[in-house]
Amino acid sequence: MISGPPGSGKSTYAKRLAEDLGLSYYSTGTIFRSLARERGLSLAEMSRLAEEDPRIDLEIDRRTLGVASRGGVVIDSHLAAWLLKDTAHYLVLVKAPMWVRVRRIARRDGVTLRRALVETLEREWSQRMRFKRYYGIDVTDTTIFHLIVDTSRYGVEDTYRLVLEGARRRGL
Repeated sequence: MISGPPGSGKSTYAKRLAEDLGLSYYSTGTIFRSLARERGLSLAEMSRLAEEDPRIDLEIDRRTLGVASRGGVVIDSHLAAWLLKDTAHYLVLVKAPMWVRVRRIARRDGVTLRRALVETLEREWSQRMRFKRYYGIDVTDTTIFHLIVDTSRYGVEDTYRLVLEGARRRGL
């Protein structure tokens, strides 16, 4: 399980870890983006819709729990770490300062820094409020994680080595 805020690198590391360990890869963010595209909404707009309609998050979480229960998967998700904290073998939190994450998001999505910043702030606030309201989860409580890495402090390869080494130490 690789968790982290938008732009922290969770997808990068989760995909690679899944490949190296011979596991499947599952991303709740991909599902959320797909649902937004189907509705013709930006991620910020989709987050606002999810604030009004809990069925969106509940459906994503239902699917994620089903995938996790089958095992053999690396999950890339902001919330699922808290939902699966008692059953997941390895919980990693990747993080980075806001300015680093916004630059990454702007580059990835082909948008301006300003737009990336506004949408990221909106998404994070929305997620924090929804997770607290729907599940009583405080996403600022990081005590559940086996490893926490600031991805801005190391290069991609060094960060990945830390993640992989932690997985191997946990018997994966």
